Amino acid sequence: MAAAVSAARLCRLAGRNLSSLSARHRRAVSLPARRCYISASTGNNLQFRLDERTAHSSLDLFKKDTGVIYRMLGMDPSHVPDNPERFREWAVVFGDGKISSGRHYWEVTVKKSQEFRLGVAEAQMSREDCVGTNISSWVFGYAQRKWFAMTRNKMVPVTLVGKPERVGILVDYEAGLLMLVDIKKPRIIHTLMAQFKAPLCPAFGLWDGELLTHSGLEEPEGLK
Repeated sequence: MAAAVSAARLCRLAGRNLSSLSARHRRAVSLPARRCYISASTGNNLQFRLDERTAHSSLDLFKKDTGVIYRMLGMDPSHVPDNPERFREWAVVFGDGKISSGRHYWEVTVKKSQEFRLGVAEAQMSREDCVGTNISSWVFGYAQRKWFAMTRNKMVPVTLVGKPERVGILVDYEAGLLMLVDIKKPRIIHTLMAQFKAPLCPAFGLWDGELLTHSGLEEPEGLK
């Protein structure tokens, strides 16, 4: 069994280390309802845009809010609207759709990024945390040329992936599964097991480069 790897050195923003928040009291935030773009025609073609209300000030959205780019300097936090949904400590943004049942699939194109995270998180996850560091988020990440699966601040290496330009994310709410998909085969590369008990949102962390989301897609045939 692969040993869990410490995440402290990999979850950073402008020199801020995860260990600096390890002792901080974390609290949930009360969030207004989000819009949901689940089609009634199929059970797995969630459509979403990135929610600017949640985006850290170092992240800029583009292409009608389906893409995100990391800016090293970013915007002065005092110049972005102050609301309880925004991440102010970590370079994270949520999608504006909710998942509370069924299987849902989307893909992400990675451009010029060497450090990012893709997955899901509870809609009311604390905005003081980074995705993957708590019990409310589940992600696949890439850093130091290696993939990993992460939740509860524990990392497990994901092997035989390489650096694909585009990957798929599949979530099965009732089964409690988050899957990383090789879209060329297609095949499931790695599965994270969980117990989903609250509405989820697509979640993204980005520390350089760009991510472009592709939602409203059908699940590839043959995935179990």
